[in-house]
Amino acid sequence: MKTISLDQNWTFRWGYLDSVGGLDNDAGVQVNLPHDAMIGTKVTADCPAGCDSGFFNGGICNYTKFLFIPEDWKDQKIGLKFDGAMMNASVDINGCKVAHQNYGYAPFYVDLTPYVAFGQENRITVNLNTGSASNSRWYTGLGLYRGIQLCRASKVYIPEDGIYAYTSEVADGFAFVKAQVEVANDTDENRIVEVSASLICEDKAAPAANSETSVFVAAHSRETAYLSINLKNPKLWDSDNPNLYTLKASVKSQGEYRTRLEEKDDLPADESEILFGVRTISADAVRGLLINGKSIKLKGGCLHHDNGLLGAVSLYEVEARKIQKLKELGFNAIRTSHNPPSSALVRACEKLGMYIFDEAFDAWWIGKRAGDYSQYFEANWKKDLTAFIKRDRSSPAVIIWSTGNEIPERAGLAQGYTRATMLATTIKKLDASRPVSNGICSLWSGLDDKLAKGQYQAQNVNIGVYENLWERATEPFTNGLDIVGYNYMEDQYEKDHEMFPQRVILGSENFPNQIGYRWPFIEKHPYVIGDFTWTAWDYLGEAGLGKAFYADKDDPIVNKKPWEIMPQQTSHFPYRTAQDADYDITGVLLPQGEYRSVVWGSEKTHLYTRHPEAFDKVEMMTFWGFPQFNKNWTYPGFEGKPVKIAVFSRAEEVEVLINGKSVGRKKISFEAPMPNLAEFEATYQPGKIEAISYVGGKEVSSDLLCTASQPAQINLSCSKKSLTPDGHDAAFVMIDVLDEQGQLLPDAEIKLTAKIEGTGCLAGFGSGNPITDEDYTDNQTVSYKGHACAVLRSTYEKGQTKLTISTQGFEDKTIILD
Repeated sequence: MKTISLDQNWTFRWGYLDSVGGLDNDAGVQVNLPHDAMIGTKVTADCPAGCDSGFFNGGICNYTKFLFIPEDWKDQKIGLKFDGAMMNASVDINGCKVAHQNYGYAPFYVDLTPYVAFGQENRITVNLNTGSASNSRWYTGLGLYRGIQLCRASKVYIPEDGIYAYTSEVADGFAFVKAQVEVANDTDENRIVEVSASLICEDKAAPAANSETSVFVAAHSRETAYLSINLKNPKLWDSDNPNLYTLKASVKSQGEYRTRLEEKDDLPADESEILFGVRTISADAVRGLLINGKSIKLKGGCLHHDNGLLGAVSLYEVEARKIQKLKELGFNAIRTSHNPPSSALVRACEKLGMYIFDEAFDAWWIGKRAGDYSQYFEANWKKDLTAFIKRDRSSPAVIIWSTGNEIPERAGLAQGYTRATMLATTIKKLDASRPVSNGICSLWSGLDDKLAKGQYQAQNVNIGVYENLWERATEPFTNGLDIVGYNYMEDQYEKDHEMFPQRVILGSENFPNQIGYRWPFIEKHPYVIGDFTWTAWDYLGEAGLGKAFYADKDDPIVNKKPWEIMPQQTSHFPYRTAQDADYDITGVLLPQGEYRSVVWGSEKTHLYTRHPEAFDKVEMMTFWGFPQFNKNWTYPGFEGKPVKIAVFSRAEEVEVLINGKSVGRKKISFEAPMPNLAEFEATYQPGKIEAISYVGGKEVSSDLLCTASQPAQINLSCSKKSLTPDGHDAAFVMIDVLDEQGQLLPDAEIKLTAKIEGTGCLAGFGSGNPITDEDYTDNQTVSYKGHACAVLRSTYEKGQTKLTISTQGFEDKTIILD
C-alpha cells in the first residue's frame, strides 16, 4: 500500500460532532497532527482522576478534515491507518460511521473503499472520548496524538502491516531471513500473484539479496507468501551497531486462474516496505540473553508514552532525542510501560540502537480504574493485540513481548491462568521469533477474600499467608512465558532459581534507588537478564510517586511508612509529575541518573550537596524516591552552618576540598543501601567545593561546584540549526538562568516569556517542576532549579523560526532556526 500523511490541517472542536450541521455551529481551530487536546486544558483540584492524571481532566472532542479523492482512484483500495487515537474513537466518512476503536494505544486500520465519493471532497470526522471516570493510572492525553496516514492500493495488494520478516540464523557468512508477505485479493477473480522481496542496505540502491515466488489468491480472500532470503555478508543490528536494511516487497497479478492461468500484462502492481535489521535472539537460564550470539544484560528503563511539555504528542524527533539521551547515560533497553508505543518511538529505537521490551496491556478483564481497558478487554483484546504485534514484529529493536503489567488475574482469579496462556499463545502464532514475558508483581492484589483478608494490601510487598505463596499461585500464570518478569521482587531471584532452575528472570520494574546493590547480582547470574528502573524519564500523572521531602524530627509524619506517603495520600493539587526518573520531563539529567551511570561503569565523579536547612531534619521518601542531592553550592544566609555532602564514584577513595582545603578523604562504600557513595559533613562557605576520586593513590576524575551570585542573564541552547517544514520536526531550546560569570543559578525561579516569529510554532513551554498548574501551551513559565525549556515545532511553511525569551531586568535572548 502507498501511504500519504494526512496530518496537515485538521479542524479541532470540543464536544461530539454528530452531523454535518454541527460544523456551522463551531468554526473550530486549525491544528496539525499529531495533536493532544488535553495538555492545554486547565487542571483542577476536583479532577475525577486526581493525582493519577496530574489533575488533567478527560473530555470529548472531534477532528474534521475534507479530503478530495480523485476519480481515477475508483478501482483502488482506500483506507486510513491510525497509529493510535485516545480514546473510544468513532470514525465517520461523509456522515456515516465506519469504525470504532476503544483502546487508545493500539494501531488500527479503517477501510474507506465502500464509502468514499470519488472525484469529490469527503468529510472525515473522528470523535474521541476519554470519559468522565478515571481511565488510567497516569496521564493519557486526548485526541489524534499519533497521526493518520491515507492508504491506497490496487485491488490486489499488500494490506496494512502485511510484511513480516525475521532472521532465523546467521552462519557461514550468510543471514538466513524468513519473510512473509500477505496478499489481499479484493477482485471477483481468482488470481495467481507474483510476490518478490528484496533487502536493500541503507547506503546502497541495489538490492543486497532478493527472493520471489508465486501464490494463488482466491477472489475476495487473503493468502500469505513465504519467502527465504539468503543475505551474504550481512551487517548485523544490535544496540551498539544499529545497521538497517529496507525490506521492499511487491505483488503483481500474473492473471486470472480459472482452470488454468489466463495471463494478463496490464494488471497493476502494489508494493510496500519496512525497515529491517539482521538480528537473532535467544534466552535461557544457562547462557542468559543472547543477541546475535553474544551475552547481553539489559540496562533498562520503563517509559510512559507522554512527552512532557507536549503531552501525549509523539513525533520522531522528540522520541529520538529521548532515546539518544538515554543511550548516552548507559541505557540499552526501554520498556513501553504499559501499552503499545508509537511507531515513531519504535523507529527511533531502530535507528539509534535501543532494545524494546514491547508491552500490550495494563489491565485485562479485572480493572484497576473504573474507566480503564478492562471494559473492552473481553471483546477487543485479540484485535488490539494482533494489530500491535503485526505492526512491530519485524522491528529488530523489539526483543521481548509483554502481555501485560501487574495483572490482577495473576493468581488465577477470573480465569487468569487461561487468559495468560491464551495471550502468550496468540503472540507466538503471530511471531515465534521472540520470547514472551509479563511484568508480574507480588500478591498485594489478586487474591480471593479468604487469602487477602487481614493482609497488608500495600503495593509490591510480599504477604506471608503461607510459604512460597507467590511462586505457587503464579506458576500457572507463567505458562507460555519464555521470560518471567519480576516487578520489585529482586529478593526472590535466588530462591526462585532453585525452585525453577530453567526459568529466565527479568527485573521488569524496580526501584531506582536500589540499582547500586542489585546490579552486581544481575551481572553475576546468567538466569537474570537485566533490570528496568521505574522510570528512565519523568512523566505526567501518578503525581509524586517518587517524592522525597524533609520533615522535622517531631513531626508525626516521620513515623509513617513509605506506603503511607504515596500519591493518593500526599500528592495534593497541583502535583503533576511522577518525580521518579533519571531525567525530568524536559530532559534535564537528575541525580539518580548520574548515580546509575556510575553503577553501570562510568568513571566520572559526581558531587552533590544537601541543603543546609535540612541538616537536622528527617528525609521522607516513597520507595520510588531518591535522596535530595543537589548540584548546588549556593546557599545564601547559611554561611557557617553545617552541610552534608555526597559523592558518587567507582574509585577507591574520594577527597572533598572546600576553597582548596581538604575536609576529609574517605573510602567509597560498596555496600547497601547505596554502593558507590561517600558522604561528608562540613561547614558551608561560599566559594568552590571539589571532589576528587583516587585509585591506587592517583587522581582519576573530579567534579566541581561553585557559588553563584545574583541572576544576571539567561542563556539559550539548541542542538539543532534548522527545522524541516514537514509539520513533524521539533527542536528543544534549553533555557538556563546564569549569573554574570555564566554560572547556573541552581535554585532560580524566574518568570520567562516566549515570543515566536516566523514559520514555526511554540509547541511547549515549561520546566521540570513537579508541582505546578502552568499551561505548557501558553507563552509563559517560571524556571525551576535554574532551567526551563521551549519546544519548537515546524509547520508546513518554509522559512526561519525565531524564538525570543524575555524576563524582567534581563536582556532578551533570541535563537533563530532556518
